[in-house]
Amino acid sequence: MALGALLQNLLGGRFDLVLIVIMLVVGVLVAYLVGQVSERMLVAAGVGEAVEGTAFERTVGRLGSSTVSMLAGLFALFVVLVFVVLALTISAVLDVRVYLRQFINFLPQLFVAALVVVLGLIVADKAEVFVSERLRSVKLPEIGLLALLVKYSIIYVAALLALGQVGVSNVALLVLLGAYAFGLVFLGGLACRDLLAASAAGFYLLLAEPIAIGDEVRIDGRSGIVQEVDVLVTHVENDGEEFIVPNDRVFRSGIIRVR
Repeated sequence: MALGALLQNLLGGRFDLVLIVIMLVVGVLVAYLVGQVSERMLVAAGVGEAVEGTAFERTVGRLGSSTVSMLAGLFALFVVLVFVVLALTISAVLDVRVYLRQFINFLPQLFVAALVVVLGLIVADKAEVFVSERLRSVKLPEIGLLALLVKYSIIYVAALLALGQVGVSNVALLVLLGAYAFGLVFLGGLACRDLLAASAAGFYLLLAEPIAIGDEVRIDGRSGIVQEVDVLVTHVENDGEEFIVPNDRVFRSGIIRVR
């Protein structure tokens, strides 16, 4: 009787072990198929073209991968984790009644958080390029900081959203957001004081209109015809040369209008 019970226990343990191995093997195969299908769908959706040339894509490329492959890998990893949970449940390592529901509820949140971070990095890179191109004509040394500021602000907000997905308190997130906004205003004001001064002077020039397009003027020792006045700079052209003068310099040096 004792020998029969021992054999039954051994066979039962082997059966559980075989079943666990089968579950893990099936999980890996299903994850591989999900990864392949996901990668093809992402390519067909144009994700690869959307992130091409971004800093995030270049970083991932140096690691021997791509953004599309990384996203597909996240899908595959999610499938593997699901099968690992099932295998642990079968082996009685996890009590399904206690942990399974919490684990299943947490996995989608973790997956969404990872997607938010990835999309935030992609959007931040695109926003940096867009702002840099729009402000390319502004000849101020601090203007490059604005593009970086936009980029890292988007990344910071994406990180806060990701933390919110994994259960971080909303109060803590609001405190972090408030601290970032305060630092942004205070430090940004110090770093971009010339840019702010140019903007303030530009608003005055646009509202008061002391000069208009087509006026012949002398500004800061440069003479020419006013071509454009925008918020940050004034464009003056003379004999094929175009002078782009920051508005704070226009405001400080004064304007001589040639009649």
